Amino acid sequence: MALFSIGQCVATPGALEVLQAAGTSPLDLLARHARGDWGDLSTEDQEANNQALVDGSRILSAYELPGQDQKVWIITEAVGDDGQRASTCIMMTDEY
Repeated sequence: MALFSIGQCVATPGALEVLQAAGTSPLDLLARHARGDWGDLSTEDQEANNQALVDGSRILSAYELPGQDQKVWIITEAVGDDGQRASTCIMMTDEY
């Protein structure tokens, strides 16, 4: 069950390429992100995400990919003036 709306979802070409090479579905990672499985984050960052569910700030998840020496980030932007989260982006850490 999703804890928040991800809004419009986009992904960078670099992230899609690495996900394909790792045999990982971006939809699987999006589902984990929306359920509150923040992946490979510090306790402090996980707590910040839990607070973001309350205050509407940005949410970040990070996932290490099998067979890759890289992480993918998923970032859902803060709640906008309309009270909704407009977008989520899947990207490589070096693309931020």
